Parts: sequence; structure tokens; C-alpha cells
Amino acid sequence: MPKKIYTGEVISDKMKKTVVVAVTRLAQHPLYKKTVRKVIKFKAHDEENKCKAGDLVTIMESRPMSKDKRWKVIEIVNRGKE
Repeated sequence: MPKKIYTGEVISDKMKKTVVVAVTRLAQHPLYKKTVRKVIKFKAHDEENKCKAGDLVTIMESRPMSKDKRWKVIEIVNRGKE
């Protein structure tokens, strides 16, 4: 089974070797049929501490590394504002 890959924005880089990534997707409301924005936050492993808040990154599913951390940062797509 292939691993899931998402692209999202880093919203926190205050932990060592860990970043919080917000993945936004659009979904249709089941009753009202309006398009709503759903945001899911993932904790991802960042080995070299390269990611900063505001960066656009690609994350991939991985083995559990801690209680909440089950994703790895593959690449930094765009750098945020510095």
C-alpha cells in the first residue's frame, strides 16, 4: 500500500526536530452543498530543523516516532516570509 503524501504550511517550529503542518482541503457540506475549508494539523519529523513557520512543505506518512508524530518532512516547496 502506498504511503500518503500531503502538502501543507508549517504553523509552528518551536519543538526540536518537529514541526506542526496544517493541511487544508476543500469539502462540500453534506446538507447545504456549500464548499467549506477543512484544516487538519499534523506533527512531522524535521531531522535538520530546516523548516520555519510559513514554509510550504510536503510530508509523508511514516512509522510512529512519538505519541503524536507519524509524518516526515520530505521537502520544502516554498520558503515563507523572513
